[in-house]
Amino acid sequence: MSGLYNIPISGLKEGKHAYDFKINKEFFEQFEVSEVREGVLAVTVETEKRSSHVDLTIKITGKLLIPCDRCLGFFQQPLSCENRLLIKFGKVHDESDPEIITVPADENELDLAQYFYEYILLALPIKRIHPDDKNGNSTCDPEMLKKLREHVVKEEERNDPRWDELKKLMNNN
Repeated sequence: MSGLYNIPISGLKEGKHAYDFKINKEFFEQFEVSEVREGVLAVTVETEKRSSHVDLTIKITGKLLIPCDRCLGFFQQPLSCENRLLIKFGKVHDESDPEIITVPADENELDLAQYFYEYILLALPIKRIHPDDKNGNSTCDPEMLKKLREHVVKEEERNDPRWDELKKLMNNN
């Protein structure tokens, strides 16, 4: 898979350039612990080469197949993100800043696969559940939801006498 997501950085003429990439199931298989296993995404990398650096704008759009946090079934999650990455030329390779990479001036290509992967994960919503249908009903697996409801423990409401006096104070104010 090496080389599929590379862009030239050394020897690139000054000005604007664009590169297109496709991301699919094989892309995610190279990341062993990936929670995303499938997806069809289009990536456009727009570069602006200047004498001292290369400015990248990375746009990723498409759909991913991800597990639902509620029912564990898979669903299609639309994804769209845009990120900026600055490549400076220096003596040693440095990636300590997530938005600026320093590469040696003699480095010919930059592999963007890890950056694509990270941008995709960062663009995913925190809460990943099946979207509701047009009537506002959950589209989660009904069998799994039924099993979850069976195992929900309902806690009895108990009054703690230590809090009763505090509640009285709060109600008086």
